[in-house]
Amino acid sequence: MAVGFVVLKEGHRPSEELKKELIEHVRKTFGPIAVFKTIEIVKALPKTRSGKMMRRLIRAVYLNEPLGDVSTLEDESEVEEIRRAIEQFKKAMEERGP
Repeated sequence: MAVGFVVLKEGHRPSEELKKELIEHVRKTFGPIAVFKTIEIVKALPKTRSGKMMRRLIRAVYLNEPLGDVSTLEDESEVEEIRRAIEQFKKAMEERGP
């Protein structure tokens, strides 16, 4: 299951409609094999001080695995932002049921 994390540009507001539009855009752009279960809108993504996105941290938080070395992380609050979004997603999935 693929989950996308999106940081909105200034002037855009998060909404369920926007999430649906983004999911459909990915589907049209990359084909039917690239389908997100959901898109979570976050304030920031974890990056190194040099600006590289730390995808392994996002994956580790999602899979509830140890984060490993975070010494190059620019801002630790970005990991908490991802953790919050994942918890909201999991809660929504539980409420939906099977």
